[in-house]
Amino acid sequence: MSFTSILRKSASALAPLALRSLRGHRNCHSAIFTALSHSRFQALVPSLSPFSRAHRFSTKSDESLLRVIESEIQCAEESDDHDQTEETPNNFPFEIEDKPGFQTITLKREYQGEEVTVEVSMPDLVTGEDDGDDDDSEKANQSSIPMVVSVAKGDGPCLEFGCTAYPDEIVIDSLSVKSPESSEDQIAYEGPDFQDLDENLQKAFHKYLEIRGIKPSTTNFLHEYMINKDSREYLMWLKNLKKFVAA
Repeated sequence: MSFTSILRKSASALAPLALRSLRGHRNCHSAIFTALSHSRFQALVPSLSPFSRAHRFSTKSDESLLRVIESEIQCAEESDDHDQTEETPNNFPFEIEDKPGFQTITLKREYQGEEVTVEVSMPDLVTGEDDGDDDDSEKANQSSIPMVVSVAKGDGPCLEFGCTAYPDEIVIDSLSVKSPESSEDQIAYEGPDFQDLDENLQKAFHKYLEIRGIKPSTTNFLHEYMINKDSREYLMWLKNLKKFVAA
């Protein structure tokens, strides 16, 4: 399925979801944070009977916060696509590792003795209209998903690509060679800006990723997958908040 058809299919889902995130979630988030601020304010009010008044204020503010959270849970359950799952295409080349509670997923596969690992982050949803005509402005007004692609050969160094996937297009933002002996505190040299490399070298690296499964047909599916994951994780986050406040 092309991303164009996916966009048509998800236009009614993606835009409302993003708009709900920008409108409904913003309103509900505002209510939640207002309740939290109110709770902190009451905790600072002087009291002649510290224990009894503090307990009463705390209970009252917690009950108010709990009602707001429950309202948002109901809103999320009624309007978000938290219960939708995308059917993995038959030709999808990766195994998906999706752990609830995390905002990334990991893709893994082997390709001719290489281990290819992809860390996919939550989508950057954009619903605004295009304000310009150039390519940069066009991309700024498109939804995208950030990815980190690692290609390793045994225990030796690996190539790490920082990528951004747009509709039917994958942009390589950075490229570095990482050694397994490097510590997490050390930052590997990423070379010059990828867009400043020779055009033929850029095309060669895009082809390098494509034959390893990093292509639009893969990222288009991942876009829909991560939208649904975002809805599921948000609902789980709200329920965890409710459980803590109600305890």
